Amino acid sequence: MEILAILETLEDVVERSVSVPFSGRSLIDKEEILEIVKEIRLKLPDDIKQAKWVKEERQRILLEAQKEANNIIKDAENKISSLVDEHEITKKAYEQANEIIANAQKNAREIRLGTREYADSILNKVEEILKDTIEVVQNNREELK
Repeated sequence: MEILAILETLEDVVERSVSVPFSGRSLIDKEEILEIVKEIRLKLPDDIKQAKWVKEERQRILLEAQKEANNIIKDAENKISSLVDEHEITKKAYEQANEIIANAQKNAREIRLGTREYADSILNKVEEILKDTIEVVQNNREELK
């Protein structure tokens, strides 16, 4: 900012001024000081405009950064939520798969037992029929003798 350089010049003029002994006062060149004040007045509006623009630009950048940060946070929360949902879905799918497998194994066991009982029942009937047939054959042989 040019205004700071001009103020430094003003400070230099005051520091270079001749001191009045025993008074704490200084003699300064009035014309030189007035010229510096005039230059300050000319430069001040430009520097104020520039400072205002910098402040507004800073505010705009901060708002934009905040919006972007909020969007990133929202995206991250959505992603986390999605991953949690996927995890829950996967967990439920595994639970259902395990339940289906357990039911299938139970049904297979029941079918095996039912099949054995059915086969035993059929073989028992065949045995009875064979016994009856053997009896008939034995009776028929007896009659032939």
